[in-house]
Amino acid sequence: MLELAWPAVSPQAIDSFFSLALGFAFAGLCATGYSVFADQLPSFRLLEIGPAPARFASIPLLMFAAPFIIMRNTLRGRRIEGRRTEFVMVATVIAGLWSLMSGTVVVTALQALLNS
Repeated sequence: MLELAWPAVSPQAIDSFFSLALGFAFAGLCATGYSVFADQLPSFRLLEIGPAPARFASIPLLMFAAPFIIMRNTLRGRRIEGRRTEFVMVATVIAGLWSLMSGTVVVTALQALLNS
């Protein structure tokens, strides 16, 4: 009888997948939380408006909500402006890498919190 052998998935690949997924989920949580309290969608323009302390305070929010903002702007640009598919693919890779990095920070923080 012929058995199919599934390739083994390394623990590092599983960690990376969870970091990616958690990064996107946390980005959505940050962006939605901001829009609930501020009655507007988060944007990179937060760095340009308001007094200097408010601009400085928006940096952590934008750091973690950036994958959500990038994907929202990319998909809206594709639908409204008809941006090219290559641009959407590049923006998706950028948002994915950013999500992977921020998800790694969140996972590390959760591990440190649970181990202490």
